[in-house]
Amino acid sequence: MTVLLDTHVLLWALYEPTRLTPSTRDLLEDPDEQVWFSAATIWEVSIKYSLGKPEFTANPYEVRAEALRLGFRELPVDGLQAAQVIALPRLHTDPFDRLLVAQATATGFTLLTADAQIIAYPGPIKASRDRS
Repeated sequence: MTVLLDTHVLLWALYEPTRLTPSTRDLLEDPDEQVWFSAATIWEVSIKYSLGKPEFTANPYEVRAEALRLGFRELPVDGLQAAQVIALPRLHTDPFDRLLVAQATATGFTLLTADAQIIAYPGPIKASRDRS
């Protein structure tokens, strides 16, 4: 399976892996799986980090470097993916999450998320709930 991580799942994988389910941790550690993170996620972390959001204390440069160090791949955002947001139902108002759904749809990657609003979208989306 090829998976695209949402922002929370990426941050948990990097800094709080115990928040991930055992099956999600196994998937992320499997060398046969392709694990991707979006450039949009780094953008989101950058914005929230610069605003001093308490849940985004990780430096975006460090997030990207650590994800790449672990073997995760970076997915750029292209114009087709950005335009595909228009076709999504308005189930979620967060522009970053909507872009991740559009990217997953455009690439055929399975979006791994713990966000119930994202899980409601049709398409290649898989729930990854934290254990807390």
